[in-house]
Amino acid sequence: MLCKVSDKAFDDKDWAFEIKWDGYRAIADLSKDELRLYSRNGIDFSQKFKKITHSLNLQEHPMILDGEIVAYDDKGKPNFQWLQRIGDNPNLALTFQVFDLLWLNGHSTENLSYLQRKELLKDALIENEIIKYSDHILEKGKDFFQAAKDMGLEGIVAKKTDSLYKENLRSSEWLKIKIHKSDEAVICGFTEPKGSRKKFGALILGKYLNGEMVFCGHTGGGFNDKSLSDIYDKMQPLITKNSVFKITPKTNTKATWIKPELVAEIKFSELTEDNIYRHPIFLRLRDDIDSKDVKFNSENSSKNENMKKTEPKKRTGKDDVLKKIGKQELKLTNQNKIYFPEDDITKGDVIDFYQSISKYILPHLKDRPQSMNRYPNGIKGLSFFQKDAAEETPEWIETQKVFSESSDKYINYIICNDKETLAYLNNLGCIELNIWTSKIKKADNPDYLVLDLDPSEKNSFEDVIETAQAVKEVLDLAGVDGYPKTSGSSGIHVYIPMNAKYSYDQVKDFGHLLMQMVQKKLPDLTTLERSLQKRDKNKIYLDYLQNRRGQTLASVYSLRPKNGAPVSMPLEWEEVKNGLKPTDFNIYNVLERLKNKGDIFKPVLDKGIDMLKVIKKLEQ
Repeated sequence: MLCKVSDKAFDDKDWAFEIKWDGYRAIADLSKDELRLYSRNGIDFSQKFKKITHSLNLQEHPMILDGEIVAYDDKGKPNFQWLQRIGDNPNLALTFQVFDLLWLNGHSTENLSYLQRKELLKDALIENEIIKYSDHILEKGKDFFQAAKDMGLEGIVAKKTDSLYKENLRSSEWLKIKIHKSDEAVICGFTEPKGSRKKFGALILGKYLNGEMVFCGHTGGGFNDKSLSDIYDKMQPLITKNSVFKITPKTNTKATWIKPELVAEIKFSELTEDNIYRHPIFLRLRDDIDSKDVKFNSENSSKNENMKKTEPKKRTGKDDVLKKIGKQELKLTNQNKIYFPEDDITKGDVIDFYQSISKYILPHLKDRPQSMNRYPNGIKGLSFFQKDAAEETPEWIETQKVFSESSDKYINYIICNDKETLAYLNNLGCIELNIWTSKIKKADNPDYLVLDLDPSEKNSFEDVIETAQAVKEVLDLAGVDGYPKTSGSSGIHVYIPMNAKYSYDQVKDFGHLLMQMVQKKLPDLTTLERSLQKRDKNKIYLDYLQNRRGQTLASVYSLRPKNGAPVSMPLEWEEVKNGLKPTDFNIYNVLERLKNKGDIFKPVLDKGIDMLKVIKKLEQ
């Protein structure tokens, strides 16, 4: 029996709720002398998962069980990737989570209600370390969904308490409610890699609709070196001359077509009216699903009225759209222009990303002058800085004239306080958003101090992490809360709230004092030498000079114009440890983290420190 999809958790006294396990769905047939353990499409699991087979042989009753084979990682969480690597690790922690009973002691149970089947199952099943009864709760679906989310699980399944078991039917009496949107798609081909990328650039995805394979997007994200190599090897024997699509999709680089046999599981932000997955990220291969069963249907086609539709777009020309954002209708140009060639990320993807995180980034941009770093032809093209708003800037864009002593003139800065201005800046080619540390109304008083840990060419990121940990020790000594974030490039920034109480010079000098203390802790690893020519290439530069009027930094949550589309991301201090990489946070996974953790950088905008008290404490 299969599930349909529901978008939201709900409470209902006529429904039961179970954990949605992240593993292989399996039937265990203990009705005959020889035990059978097999997948949804008939793949034999009995040899692959011998631990489970041996444990099932210890059961007392002849029965047929429905459940999920689940592997657990070293943190005790269900992990599908670990399950797929069982050949490399036969001692993997496994369970067979049994949630239904189809047959018992010579009698079918399929015409009994869900609750009756569960009651019989609980009595008949002998539990041990490997065979587990998958329990349920009644009525409280919303609380159960939140608990599953807090535990980092995949989602929940809702089942009507009076439902009968209907084989091979995708029933609305069983509903899966996922914490993240994911789906299966058939791999129909791959594109050539660019730059330093190996094996392939992106997978070309398709799905059957009314018996015909239709293009549903391509994904170049979610891979590491091992998965790139493994998938590439699996695709080689399937290479064919022609594509399986009736209408062959246009690709950004040369496509190689393959027979439609491999199934990928992807996560995505939404499904468009044209059945295209937006921002699909590769999760894993699904060898337990037959590619012929991967279809658009009433549960996942965009024609389903319950599915969130994309904002209607009016076409104005090649790759141009008119789109209503906030209170304005914007002409967004060249939406299919490639901005990140190695990652196959377009200008439209960049705009969509910023719109998706707008509620998190806008409070950090609010009332701050923007220095525009424009990349009109993407990260491999020429870029240029522009401080002054152009004459053709629309009247609805807020601007503010600020006198610049260095250029002896007023500069008309753009102020980004809303979603429409954010989209306007992105459309100009602003991949990253560079802002002042002070707001317009208190232009001479920064809201926070920035300690910039800037590695030299021979430093590793582990060196940066060690330096950040030393900064934390100094701040603990001072009784000051600091808030770290990745720069999105190669360094780490630590912010200290100041609440616009001090001048730039005071904040800069205080930053200098803190950096001197850090340098004393790590004299062989760090330097305060500003000059690149004089600076030791093995040392981290402790840069406190970012704290000057008019200096701009990439905002928190800003994309950076680097391969992999990294994002400047706030960290909890316990995350600042070896194993952290600057590319851990990127266009693909930031929204998910923000939904889970919220804006952990918000305290940077709150009450500031008492600098005199802190200095006195440090003098003790």
